[in-house]
Amino acid sequence: MSYVIRSIRPDEWPAVKELRLAALQDPVAHLAFLETFEQASARPDAFWQERAASGAEGALEARQIVAESTDGRWAGTLTVLMEEVGTKDWAGLPVERDQGHVVGVFIRPEHRGSGLSEALFDAGLEWAWSRGVERVRLIVHEDNTRARALYRKIGFVPSGVTVPLSEDSGESELEMVFERS
Repeated sequence: MSYVIRSIRPDEWPAVKELRLAALQDPVAHLAFLETFEQASARPDAFWQERAASGAEGALEARQIVAESTDGRWAGTLTVLMEEVGTKDWAGLPVERDQGHVVGVFIRPEHRGSGLSEALFDAGLEWAWSRGVERVRLIVHEDNTRARALYRKIGFVPSGVTVPLSEDSGESELEMVFERS
């Protein structure tokens, strides 16, 4: 199957919502995403409209990239957030350099193993490089072995940074980085 890899448009918020809700129903969603299906499905349309607008083509701080199959259905997605030195990341940790941060990676099960992940990452990395950063990172749950293997295959390597999910859980997420060569 062939795909068109592209940035989303602001008016595509219903498709953004549908794909996110599908991702949150994946068997490893509890390891991959920081929200539940119930939380996301309760959000108002205005939330999804803002989410789409902030990651759409032309946005400078984030870019959501999708793979559109020949039938027009979105087969997968990822988002790259820009992080600036001197700010704090989602976990409250200081950002020590300008960098991209990949989040929200999801490929529908029927499209996995097709090379689609690599194509999405190529587009995401290219966008990050065009924004002037030399490093892109992502955070992955220590138990999400499928995702960790994919990220290694793409070229991400562990940085040694570990982010605890919560003091109570004892679970951690691992930072992986891709340095521009």
